[in-house]
Amino acid sequence: MPTTDPARTVQHPGAVLFDVDGTLVDSSYIHTLAWWQAFRQAGYDVPMASIHRSVGMGGDRILDHLLPEDRDPDGDADIMTSHAAVFSTFWPSLRRLDGARDLLAQCFDSGLAVALASSARDRDLEILRAAIDADAYIHAATSSADAKESKPAPDILVAALEAVGVAAENAVYVGDAVWDIYAAGKLNIPAIGLTCGGTSEAELREAGAVEVYESPRALLDNLAGSAIGRLAARVR
Repeated sequence: MPTTDPARTVQHPGAVLFDVDGTLVDSSYIHTLAWWQAFRQAGYDVPMASIHRSVGMGGDRILDHLLPEDRDPDGDADIMTSHAAVFSTFWPSLRRLDGARDLLAQCFDSGLAVALASSARDRDLEILRAAIDADAYIHAATSSADAKESKPAPDILVAALEAVGVAAENAVYVGDAVWDIYAAGKLNIPAIGLTCGGTSEAELREAGAVEVYESPRALLDNLAGSAIGRLAARVR
């Protein structure tokens, strides 16, 4: 179940949902390296560029997207375990992106619910939240355990909306990968793209992003005029 602060289980007029890896924490390329190493250990030579373009999907979808269809699926669990093990070695190095904490705080102060719509594993999510250091401004958070299907399926977003009691028409989503934008689009949620995860503005806009900014800081600097600012004004 999504983690929700019991003291904040009240109805909110609207919500901002945030992806975490690559959006709030500078970890997209660490995931790329971790998958590359896990694939190599399993005997698959997958170019890093291909891996990076797939980061943002759930691990199960990454395997199906990048590895041969005729592979032995019995090895998939070991690959995912290897990825987790390699990624965990970088936990001490994880850093929030510039403006991430302040952005969450400003959204919180505007009266909107703030939810992390992440498909990270539970333990990874704990570490990521520690890196962001903004739990005082987060009403709820999801992990991979909260979704039957991973992005680009919208299950994670649905779980986050349910956790804060907000309908999709009163939400905005912020993410860094095309898979985030696709997931939001399936619920008709306006999606703001950030290029700090390594995906270009053109790709994010083509996927359906209504706005694109360089970083959490850039979004924060333009918050009043953004889709988040307009949502806050509309539901106030």
